[in-house]
Amino acid sequence: MERTALLENWLRTVLPERTPILSPASADASFRRYFRVQTGTDANADDKPSSLIVMDAPPGHEDCRPWLSIAALLREAGVHVPDVFAEDLDNGFVLMSDLGDTTYLSALDEHNAAALYADALGSLIAMQLASRPGRLPEYSRELLMREVRLFDEWYVTRHKGVTLTESELTTLMNVYDRVINVNLSEPRVFVHRDYHSRNLMHIPGERNPGVIDFQDAVYGPLSYDLVSLFKDAYIDWDEAFVLDLLVRYWETARQLELPVRADFGDFHREFEWMGVQRHLKVLGIFARLNHRDGKAGYLEAMPRVMAYLRKACARYGDLKPLLRLLDRLDPEEVTVGYTF
Repeated sequence: MERTALLENWLRTVLPERTPILSPASADASFRRYFRVQTGTDANADDKPSSLIVMDAPPGHEDCRPWLSIAALLREAGVHVPDVFAEDLDNGFVLMSDLGDTTYLSALDEHNAAALYADALGSLIAMQLASRPGRLPEYSRELLMREVRLFDEWYVTRHKGVTLTESELTTLMNVYDRVINVNLSEPRVFVHRDYHSRNLMHIPGERNPGVIDFQDAVYGPLSYDLVSLFKDAYIDWDEAFVLDLLVRYWETARQLELPVRADFGDFHREFEWMGVQRHLKVLGIFARLNHRDGKAGYLEAMPRVMAYLRKACARYGDLKPLLRLLDRLDPEEVTVGYTF
């Protein structure tokens, strides 16, 4: 309550000619909160829109500066991100334009999916074309490994209540190393790191998509955001549809001289192995959100993420040891016909 009062007082100083009315806009998996600011205007008001968004990022838990610097970088690249009107770094407040409340997740259907994903790929390619080393933190081996270790710490041990044997843990660490070696062998570009249907906004009559939640962007594997987009934890599509969109992306990327592999098979393999890293991480994160933060809603997405992971593991011999471990963790999910 005290923080809300602080926020309201700040808004009165940056919007002196208006009467701001706050309502919850969205929340995410962090400590950040977002409020929609509806404002009454008078003849002396400035030209800011009547609907704005304010970010509340408590400084003890969050830092607004990465969000602001990455927003500027993506805006410069031609990505549709919010415009910033005011900021208070000491208190963790940012006033920005409103990209609406219609996410891709709520807008997507079988009739518009091809067009909306084409827009999303166009935005992604614009971001990738702007990539330069040294502008964003590296998606390093240490960071990739720290992410996958969330799987054994939070999903295996905490969520499933399973203690791995020394042999199983060694096997799992070997799989982690193999996967990350493939990830690190990829060409590198700007990576949003959560480029999926809940972070892309559908804005009728404007440039789509609006892109949000980019504060963790890094410089890393080219296929990562494609995995986020097409192996989405919150919505899935027929594999043939996804493959068609991947081919279209790959062909366009080659024409624009992005550093994609010359052979589509190599490109697709890297996409699949990048997915393994992300799915292990996401399962760990969703388990942590449930058990540590009391956000049980993320558990609903776990079966979809696990299905992506199992399918990839079944396709590649080097990933079969991980598939055997998944079978032990979730015996009810074992599918007849696996060969080892």
